[in-house]
Amino acid sequence: MTRLNEPSPLRGANGIAFGPDGLLYVAQFLHGGISAVDTVSGAVETVVSPSGPIRTPDDLAFDAHGDMYVTDMVPGRVWRRTPRGACTVVAEDLRNPNGIACLGDRLFVSEMRAGGELFELFPHGGSPVPLAEGLNHGNAMQCGPDGWLYYPHMMTNQVWRISPDGGEPEVVAEDVDLPVAVRFDRAGQLLVLSCGPAGVVTRVDPATGRTSSFTTGIPGLDNAAFDEDNRMFVSSFVRGGITGIGTDGPSRATVPSGLNGPFGVTADRWGKVYAADHFSLETLTDSGEAVPVGVVTGDLPSVVRNVVATGDVLQLVTATGELHAYDPGDGSSRRRVSGFGAPAGVAADSRGRVVLAAPESGRVLSVDEADAVTELATGLKQPVGVALDDNGNCYVSDERTGRVLRLGDEPVVVADGLGTPQGIAISGDELFVLEVEHGRLVRCCPATGTSRTAHELSVGSLSGAGSAESNGRPDASDRPRPFAALAAAPDGSLLLTANGVGSVLRLRP
Repeated sequence: MTRLNEPSPLRGANGIAFGPDGLLYVAQFLHGGISAVDTVSGAVETVVSPSGPIRTPDDLAFDAHGDMYVTDMVPGRVWRRTPRGACTVVAEDLRNPNGIACLGDRLFVSEMRAGGELFELFPHGGSPVPLAEGLNHGNAMQCGPDGWLYYPHMMTNQVWRISPDGGEPEVVAEDVDLPVAVRFDRAGQLLVLSCGPAGVVTRVDPATGRTSSFTTGIPGLDNAAFDEDNRMFVSSFVRGGITGIGTDGPSRATVPSGLNGPFGVTADRWGKVYAADHFSLETLTDSGEAVPVGVVTGDLPSVVRNVVATGDVLQLVTATGELHAYDPGDGSSRRRVSGFGAPAGVAADSRGRVVLAAPESGRVLSVDEADAVTELATGLKQPVGVALDDNGNCYVSDERTGRVLRLGDEPVVVADGLGTPQGIAISGDELFVLEVEHGRLVRCCPATGTSRTAHELSVGSLSGAGSAESNGRPDASDRPRPFAALAAAPDGSLLLTANGVGSVLRLRP
């Protein structure tokens, strides 16, 4: 077994802020935890466990007393964490709370949605008071030297501001590249981060609206923070890690970037390996580097949960329940089918047929070259992994029943008594199954039903990431459901991803 890439100490990086102890605190939406980074040594320490009460931490800020406030986007909550580590809910029933800012003892939160609102919250009691409405996906915001709140409208490429005491909001800048975060450095200069693939940072003069920009080359910038020496550090929701940015753009990795999951894997006919990593599609180089092929703020059609290669094209299944044909050469894509619910495993044969598992609805679906959809199975408990053999037979793993089935007029059990079987793949005449509960790769013979352990593995899921979808309604903004994927490469090796490993593993026979 070989590891094709090294995992990052940070599994995604979203909101960041320096705490009173001088450490840089990092919210990790996909991971579900919060870490503290020593920006001198690069050491990373978990301070809020992914198994704790905060489900999807996205942004954070500190008040004058050292209390940390965190937006928990998907459940719609805002939390306060004291310096001693006690967590309490400050507000709930908000809709996608994301940006957060403190002004002395005052607390402000914006919603990341079309028609969102900006609120003042009262940590010691009282209902939220709306200050502004009509936000077009508000995100990371900050109070400026003038005492006003500055915040982005992501989808209209604008920066706005409003008095913390209310009143009419004002446009500060327009035509800003995909603004995701508004930050002031220690000298009071306004900088706006772009979440686009080039990682643009724009300087804005609030008085005139004039702008200038430089490019960092970091896709999916999320947030920025400045230390006491006014050194700029940025996070990336696409690639994780923390990067120090120089005055003209040169960067230095404080915490190395890496894969968020990964959540799906495939190899094309030349053996090139691709990994579906939620916010990006990555390829792995011979030197062990993961390189983005596309990102969700670029040419990817949506949040990507799995991938399978068919000829020169990649078939992508997305968090929004769609199948897309994607050309990694020119970045073009075509939506083939939609509405199949939250996806898991995907497979394809030499004739271009694509088969996918929809665990929430208990179905296995087949999509032919003309995009016609056929149900291969319905009423399964929790189908997650799928594989096709050379004869066109379809196999599916059902993680709830612990079985692997061969589908036909009547499903046939080919393996039973497995502990959470997920990814499956066929190599030669043998069927391989990832048994997540017991941490092993199982080798099965479909003809005889015999099985044995082929390899002990450390596989798992991102801690605390339960099934994000319900009733077959996928949500691209939620955390992925746990899934360990398995795929066969043209050279006969097996490729493994598990969203608790941080790497793609290759197992050779």
